[in-house]
Amino acid sequence: MHRDSFPHHEATPPRHRHHGGVQRNATALIMMGGGARAAYQAGVLSGLARIAAQHGHGHEPIPFGIIAGTSAGAINGAGLAIQAADFQAAADSLSALWHGIHTDDVYRTDVLRAGVSGARWLSALAFGWVTHRRAPRALLDNAPLGSMLGELFEGQRVQASLDAGMLQAFAVTALSYSTGRHVTFYQSHRRIHPWHRSQRIAVPAQITVDHLLASASIPFLFPAMPLELEGHHEWFGDGTMRQMSPLSPAIHLGAARVLAIGSASRQRPGWFDTVPAGGYPSLAQVGGQALASIFLDGLSADLERLLHINRLLARMPELAGDAEGWRPVQVMTISPSEPIEAIAADHLQQLPRTVRALLTPLGGTEARGAAFASYLLFEPEFTQALIALGERDAAAQADELAAFLYGIIPGTPALPDDGQARPAQITRAPVA
Repeated sequence: MHRDSFPHHEATPPRHRHHGGVQRNATALIMMGGGARAAYQAGVLSGLARIAAQHGHGHEPIPFGIIAGTSAGAINGAGLAIQAADFQAAADSLSALWHGIHTDDVYRTDVLRAGVSGARWLSALAFGWVTHRRAPRALLDNAPLGSMLGELFEGQRVQASLDAGMLQAFAVTALSYSTGRHVTFYQSHRRIHPWHRSQRIAVPAQITVDHLLASASIPFLFPAMPLELEGHHEWFGDGTMRQMSPLSPAIHLGAARVLAIGSASRQRPGWFDTVPAGGYPSLAQVGGQALASIFLDGLSADLERLLHINRLLARMPELAGDAEGWRPVQVMTISPSEPIEAIAADHLQQLPRTVRALLTPLGGTEARGAAFASYLLFEPEFTQALIALGERDAAAQADELAAFLYGIIPGTPALPDDGQARPAQITRAPVA
C-alpha cells in the first residue's frame, strides 16, 4: 500500500469561490460508512475529478466547502480535507490508497494475533458466564489502521485548508457507547454554534486520528475509542450506528446543496434471481443484514424527509427563511449501480487465511454471507473493482454532476468565448 498517499500541498487561496454561479462554500459532500465498501467513494471522487478537469477545474480546490463523513467515509473525507487545495491530487491520493490496500493494513491477520483473539472472543461469548473471564474488546485488532492513519493524516493540514478558506468545515460523527448520544465533532473556518437535538449533539473540536478511528470502529469487530467530550472521556464506536439524520451535520454547518455518496446498491429488477436459495440463514447472512441496517438505511430515510421538506417549502414559501430556520436544500446522491454483495462473492477467497478461518463457521465465506464479508474485504482485487464501479457511475451521471457542482449546462463547451462557464438552471436536484 502507498504510505505516501497523501502528499503535502501548500495551502494557497482558492482561485474561484464560485463555479458558474454555484456557491462552492455552501456545497457539502457527505460520505457514509461501509468498511471496505468505501473504496467505491474513492472511485466516485476520481470520476468527479475527471469531470472537473474536462471543464477546466482539475487542479483547483475541491468543489465542496463542507465535508461530513462517518466511519470509513470520515477517513475518505479527511483525505480530501488535508488536500483541499487541489481536487485532482486529493482524488488521486485516495484512489492510490484504496487501490493498493491490504487487509493487514487495517486489522491484524497473523495467526498469533487474529486467530487467538478471535477464538478467545467467540469462546468468551459462549462460555464467559462459566469461566468468568473477560472477553477481548473486539473480534479484530485494528491497530494497523491506527498506525496507517497516524502516518497519513496531519491535523494541521485540515486547519491550513480552513485558514486559507478552501474549506469551511470538516465534520466526523461517532456514537458514544457511554451515553448513547450521537456526537458530531466539527472543525470550522468560522464560529458555528454547537447544536443539540434529541440524542444528537455537535461540538467543535480539532479532528484527530482518534476521532477517525472512533467513527470507523465497526461494532463488535473493532474496539471502541475514548474521546474527550465536555471535560471528560467517553467511549465511542462507529458513527453510522443509530445515525437517523446523516444529512443533518452538513445542513447545520451551512450547506444549501448536498452531494451524498452512499455504499448501498440501488436495487434493480432481477438482482435477487441469482441469490442462492439455501436453507436457514447463516450467522454471516444475519450479520450482513444487521450491518446493512447500521451502515446503509439511514441515508435513504433522511433523503425522503428532506425531499418532503423541500416540497413543503415550495408550496409554502413563507416558511422559508433564516429566522424560522427552514430553507430548501438541493441534494444529489450517487450509489453503486451494481450489487456490491455479488462483487464481494467473487473475491471471498482473497481474504487472508486466518480471516477465512474465523468467518467460515459463521457462513461468511459462502455466497450467502458475502454481504457480511464485504465490510472486511480490504484486498486490492475487491477494492479496485469498487473503484472502477465508482468511476463508471460518476461518468454515467457526468452531465448532472457538472451542472450540480459547477453550474455547467450539459452539452455546452467547457469554456465559452468569454472564458466563463455558463450556469445551469437547476430547479430540483436529481436524486439517484
